[in-house]
Amino acid sequence: MTSQEPNRAPQKQIAIMLVEDHMITRMGLRVTLEQISDIKVVAEVADGNSAVSTALQVKPEVILMDIGLPGINGIDAAQQIKSKEPAIGIIMLTSHNLDEDILAALAANCDGYCLKDVAADQLVNAIRTVNNGGIWLDPLIAKRVIRAFVEQKPVSPPVNTSTLSERELEVLTLVVEGLSNQQIAERLILSTETIKTHMRHLMEKLAVSDRTQAAVKALRTGLV
Repeated sequence: MTSQEPNRAPQKQIAIMLVEDHMITRMGLRVTLEQISDIKVVAEVADGNSAVSTALQVKPEVILMDIGLPGINGIDAAQQIKSKEPAIGIIMLTSHNLDEDILAALAANCDGYCLKDVAADQLVNAIRTVNNGGIWLDPLIAKRVIRAFVEQKPVSPPVNTSTLSERELEVLTLVVEGLSNQQIAERLILSTETIKTHMRHLMEKLAVSDRTQAAVKALRTGLV
C-alpha cells in the first residue's frame, strides 16, 4: 500500500495497535501508517492471546486486528477486549470475506471491517472514523452486511418505530452509513453535543449498549 497524505493541521496522534501474525504484512502496515502524522503505532503483537493482554495494558485508541491468528482468533480476542475496554475501537483487517466472519465480527462489537487489499487512504479514513466514534465497513462488505440482514428474520421483539422521533431516525440512518458523531453533526447542521444526546436516546429506545449494536438492530428490524 502507498499513501500520500494531504496537508493537515497538527493534531493529537491516534494510538494504534497492530495484531497480525505475518511479519511482512505487519511491517508493511507499520511503514504505511508511520507516514501519517496523526497516527502512531504504539504496539504490535502476532497472536490473539497477546492481543488481549497487550490491549488491556497499553489501551490503544484503535486496534487493527486480523481474524486468523495463532491461539484465539481475532473475533474472540476482540470480544474479550471489548468486554473489558469497550471504548477501544477495533477494526478487522483481514482477507476473510465470508458472511459468517463479517457478522461474527459485528456481533463481537467490532467497529470496522476492512479487507487487506484496502487502499491506504481508505484504511487511514477507517482509522479516523472509528477513532471519532463511527463505524467503517469496506464498501463491498457493507453491501453484503445489508443483504445478510435483509435476508434474516427480524429480531424479536420488533422495534416500535413510533418511539423514535424523525430526527432520531435521521441520526440512526447516518450511523448505519458509518458516520461519526462529528460527521453527523456537520451533515445535520447540529452541535456534537446534540448528536450525543440523540445517540443516548436512540440506544435507550433500541435497548443496545453501543453504536454498532444500534446499526445492526436498525438493519435487522428494517428501521433504515
